[in-house]
Amino acid sequence: MNRLLFILLTALVFASCTNDDSYDLEYFSRTYGNNSSSGTGTDTTTVVPEADTLFVSIVYADGSATLSGDVDKVGISQNGADVTLTSTTDKFLQLTLSGNCADGSLMVYSQKMYGIVLGGLQLTNPDGPAINNQCSKALYFTLADNTENVLTDGEVYAEAPLNAQGKSIDQKATLFSEGQIYFQGTGALTVKGNAKNGIASDDYIVFEDGTISVSVSDTGSNGVKANDGLTISGGTLTIGVTADGARGIRCDNYTTITGGNTTITTKGDCKLETTDEGELDASSAAGIKCDSLFTMSGGTLTITSSGDGGKGINCSSNVEVSGGTLTITTTGGNEDGKPKGIKSDTAIIVSGGSLTVNVKKSWACDNGVESEEPADRLTVLGSPKTCTLGKRSVVVSY
Repeated sequence: MNRLLFILLTALVFASCTNDDSYDLEYFSRTYGNNSSSGTGTDTTTVVPEADTLFVSIVYADGSATLSGDVDKVGISQNGADVTLTSTTDKFLQLTLSGNCADGSLMVYSQKMYGIVLGGLQLTNPDGPAINNQCSKALYFTLADNTENVLTDGEVYAEAPLNAQGKSIDQKATLFSEGQIYFQGTGALTVKGNAKNGIASDDYIVFEDGTISVSVSDTGSNGVKANDGLTISGGTLTIGVTADGARGIRCDNYTTITGGNTTITTKGDCKLETTDEGELDASSAAGIKCDSLFTMSGGTLTITSSGDGGKGINCSSNVEVSGGTLTITTTGGNEDGKPKGIKSDTAIIVSGGSLTVNVKKSWACDNGVESEEPADRLTVLGSPKTCTLGKRSVVVSY
């Protein structure tokens, strides 16, 4: 129960779920740079005392869910195996989930940050998210050692219930969170998305550890979706998406890779939509679609895209590679879109590590410069051991 590392500052008055979340970053022992939504960037820690923690265990079975532990200290609403928990306490809430259920779910409202430990869980919700976190504070998601866990949604979601303000709650993924998600622990998690995204947060997501596999069918959307930023610092992450226009990782803010082993596969073609002017607009599938800075300083990232117009990395800001091993292959045609390996609206800068990009059509690397010279399409710094720059093949290694 002590795998969730953070510190409770007893002199600090806790803010509510709807207030600023900057205090959260004082509780953990990781450093993610200055990309966090609070802007503090540095996290410190210790183990939370058990006296300051509420423990609730949920064991799922078909048609039922059995709750035990500090159940008298949290609000519980239950309909068969559909469980809703509400925590208004200042204590840290730690939930442990296990069992096997083909028609169940978990929704959590918490005033403070909390944790979920998966201890061998197979949970399917045929009409909505398997797990839905409705608190905007941090969720520490721990995969217990030597466990296999599977979360699955259905192809069609039921109408969303209303929150306390009378608004429909968000249901954006098989595993959805209003707040940040920190993936920890050495166990395994498989997320299957059939209707929308596999994993999504309206805040940021940090992958620290674990073996995580996300697969989204052609009736779904993106593999991992984050609004405020995404960091991969460890673990093994495998993402496969098949829908037209779908992205393995879709991030509206920064994307940072400092470690881990990440593999992304997209198979969808361009998604064609009609604009208000009556013209067709093509939205390409991509391994990573990033609306801000993309940086890679460690780890391995392998992206393969086979659909028409599919891209490896599609970024509206700089793509900067200073370490690690980045390999991108696109094999799709260019009927409706241009299947580039790396596309940046501003700059592609390589200063360390290893970069290999191969495409069947269009450009391996494209920084937006109008030039037929491959060397003008990216910036290579320093003195790499290997530097081969072609239109459809780029290899840079330090």
